[in-house]
Amino acid sequence: MNFLESIRVSLRALRANKLRSALTMLGIIIGVAAVIAMVGIGNGATASITSQIQGMGSNLLTISPGQTNTGGVNGGAGSSASLTMTDVSKIKVGGAVKAVAPLTSTNAQVVLGSGNTSASINGTTADYEIIRNVTMARGRFITQEDVNSSARVAVLGPNVVEALMGDANADIVGKNIKINNVPFQVIGVTTATGSTGFQSNDDLITAPISTIQARLIGKKTVRSILVSATSEDLMQTAQDEITAALRKAHKIQDGKENDFRIQNQADMLETMQSVTQTMTMLLGGIAGISLLVGGIGIMNIMLVSVTERTREIGIRKAIGAKGRDILLQFLIEAVVLSILGGGIGIALGYGGANLAGKVLAMDTSISVTSVFMAFGFSAAIGIIFGVFPARKAAAMDPIDALRFE
Repeated sequence: MNFLESIRVSLRALRANKLRSALTMLGIIIGVAAVIAMVGIGNGATASITSQIQGMGSNLLTISPGQTNTGGVNGGAGSSASLTMTDVSKIKVGGAVKAVAPLTSTNAQVVLGSGNTSASINGTTADYEIIRNVTMARGRFITQEDVNSSARVAVLGPNVVEALMGDANADIVGKNIKINNVPFQVIGVTTATGSTGFQSNDDLITAPISTIQARLIGKKTVRSILVSATSEDLMQTAQDEITAALRKAHKIQDGKENDFRIQNQADMLETMQSVTQTMTMLLGGIAGISLLVGGIGIMNIMLVSVTERTREIGIRKAIGAKGRDILLQFLIEAVVLSILGGGIGIALGYGGANLAGKVLAMDTSISVTSVFMAFGFSAAIGIIFGVFPARKAAAMDPIDALRFE
């Protein structure tokens, strides 16, 4: 019997038991669909987090206060009040450093006429616009003159405008708002960027740091200092320069730990990508277990099929069929079940990933590699788990097979 004839006989046998064939494929279908969907969601999450971190600013370095340790109790990162405006002046712009902006923040009640809302208030300087890639929809951003004069001016995110006036596009520039009963003039509205998973400029009110410190917080310390490196290649150079400058300003002796910490955007991005990729592999591995279960199902059904068709095998051998012809027929049946199940699983996995993306409001990314891997694995399972039943059928003695009831 030639190869094409073996395929024809195998397909006829599968068509004779359509329901059983469909149920046998179910494990492979679910396994392939789960692998593709999970990997697609994981890849989408990785891309989303990468975009969010990059959206925080270009070549960003974040300097935060260190941690306190009182009576042996660690206060945690950021619990120390070790950063001030003096530290900002110690970080020189030029060379590896493109821009520097201090940042302090608080939450406050904001009122405009009958509208009011609770909002996050950021106090900073003009370079914040450069570091965080802020674009203005209307009006202008704060300037250094505003900071020097402690001007009571504010830049609002579109979500804040909507909360106060009912329409994000309302004409609010030039109007006076009250932040904790302190009047501020609105000088600009930022362009909507959407939620990033981190703090979004859409929900912020930005004002001169000197004004926020004097009018709302009453402290001269800063929560963090944002630094934009000139290029990605110079981020480590900028970090080394900043570390040296702040250690000198804080009079930290050699061998002593820093009372501040610097987070490198590139390191943060690498760490987050590593975590999400690990989770993607874990999810894909868990989903892959169902492929193995599907393979076991194929082997089980093929063994049942061999038992049911024992007399058929005996007759075929009696009229001249060789053992390899029988083996090839049953092996083809197992592979066909796996391949058909894999194809249906790919379609369901693609649709499932897109549906999950819409429900979770996130992008999904299905790579060609994951599709080929899942499909190839399903075909391999058909061969691996189909060999034993096929060998059992091929090894049958024709006389014993003909006697089988």
